[in-house]
Amino acid sequence: MTDANAFKALGNERRLQILAWLKDPRAHFRPQVDGDLVDDGVCALLIAEKLGVSQPTLSEHMRVLTQAGLVTPKRIKQWTFYKRNEERLQALTRALAEQV
Repeated sequence: MTDANAFKALGNERRLQILAWLKDPRAHFRPQVDGDLVDDGVCALLIAEKLGVSQPTLSEHMRVLTQAGLVTPKRIKQWTFYKRNEERLQALTRALAEQV
């Protein structure tokens, strides 16, 4: 996972929106049956519903974000939950500040 790939992942408005929502999940998502919004992450179904996209479309966005190290997935039962990788996001912020 290179910084260039991470910045490319951030070049999509929908992925940026997902990351913004995941920054404060309790403010943006309804309570979940399984998993805590903050501790476990947000269920992919809730993210797809809020973004207004199909599950396959969301899966592709989350694949790109996961491969870039920007989110971390967690399986609970048959569901996948996502939360931001704050350490990676901070490292990217520092890398960007050094480059420009």
